[in-house]
Amino acid sequence: MLAVFTFVAAFVPQDPPIRAVVVTGANNHDWEWTAPEIGRALSETGRFQVETTADPEQWLVDAPTRAQRGELHVLVLDYNRKERWGGAAEQGFLRAVEGGVGVVALHAANNAFEGWTEYERMIGLMWRAGTGHGAYHPFDVAVVDRNHPITAGMADLTMHPDELYHALVYTPGAEFKVLLSAFSDQKTGGTGRHEPMATVGTWGKGRVFHTPLGHVWRGVAQSRATWADPQLRRLVARGTEWAATGVVSLAPEPLNTLSAQEGKEGFVVLFDGKKVEAWRGYKLAEMPAQGWTVRDAALVHEAGGGGGDLVTRDEYGDFDFRFSFRVAPKANSGVMWHVTETNETSYMSGPEFQVLDDVGSKPGKKHAVGALYDLVAPKDAPVRPAGAWNDARILVHEGRIRFWLNGVQVVDAPGTGPEWDAMIAASKFKDWPFGKAARGRLCLQDHGDEVAYRNLRVKAL
Repeated sequence: MLAVFTFVAAFVPQDPPIRAVVVTGANNHDWEWTAPEIGRALSETGRFQVETTADPEQWLVDAPTRAQRGELHVLVLDYNRKERWGGAAEQGFLRAVEGGVGVVALHAANNAFEGWTEYERMIGLMWRAGTGHGAYHPFDVAVVDRNHPITAGMADLTMHPDELYHALVYTPGAEFKVLLSAFSDQKTGGTGRHEPMATVGTWGKGRVFHTPLGHVWRGVAQSRATWADPQLRRLVARGTEWAATGVVSLAPEPLNTLSAQEGKEGFVVLFDGKKVEAWRGYKLAEMPAQGWTVRDAALVHEAGGGGGDLVTRDEYGDFDFRFSFRVAPKANSGVMWHVTETNETSYMSGPEFQVLDDVGSKPGKKHAVGALYDLVAPKDAPVRPAGAWNDARILVHEGRIRFWLNGVQVVDAPGTGPEWDAMIAASKFKDWPFGKAARGRLCLQDHGDEVAYRNLRVKAL
């Protein structure tokens, strides 16, 4: 059994990364599957560098030293066993947490170590005599404290598939706040009461986030739907960030979903983080056989992978397109629109939002990230470095083109008329049928480099 490994994501995490260690190796649940899945749920956010240990008896001995060296910010417990870790590991664990290392306790971690008073007080609510759960089923989880950094701006979880623990036992002397709860319906074997589904507390300088959610039975593949739910992944990621830092920078919306406001406004999701259904290859009936893959809840073009550009199956006239992108060092790509398929290449017809590593590529102003490529330079663009996720928006409406990068409007230009025609005449596109179509497909460019896209959502205007 591999005792320690580092979880490798598609890109390096955002700098500085949160160093998270998933503690696993013993559990009555399917830890061999959940541990790497928890790692993916964290690393896909771009906020964490994740390591996993299946040998906590040895690894935790040096936890305080690792924390002092900046190698450990938060321990994520995917662990359940009656037998204790032993004195040296337990002391290392407690000293690290008392010194400021965060703790995240997931699902059956609240079953562990009956009689270890410090651990039980740290977690607060434990699976002990009298605790139980009903049938595995989808249920709603309500936010009951909207003022905490973890839950601020979060919507309730709807129809989350899981076990709903009930009658968790309070540890005398424990202090915590309840952030979320769920109704334990008697029809599914529950108590007929609302049960706590997430709590927060402190231990010394360390912050503790605990949720009894996250069940996966060994040999029951259907129960893996628990961690396939982007709502749980986002909750755990936000809870882990808070436990590590005391603040939460991750957006409250799960990846590849609409915000409540976007849902009301009529946006649609073009990629759910798992299946590529709204896109196909340029001039192809389906996705290319190579080059593009789904990884870390993102649509990724692999460096040198080929495959060509992707286009939407639907066409758009005026639209509002919102997306996130992340580039490898020196990588180049772009997002185009009004692309027609009557030309040899997509860029012969479609204007482009430039996607680029500015630092590594050192482009000209009209070729910088956020530019209306070769036509208009971005203004005051707040550029994030290669390896970090950027949020972007393209609004094409009533003859104007507007771009946003990381919340700042960086381009406002005409998209039709004499001024538009003059810009094209002075560009590399002057001899092509560029920018002529009033309607066409959105396009993600294959420029040969590694680039990832997610949170792709659009509204036709």
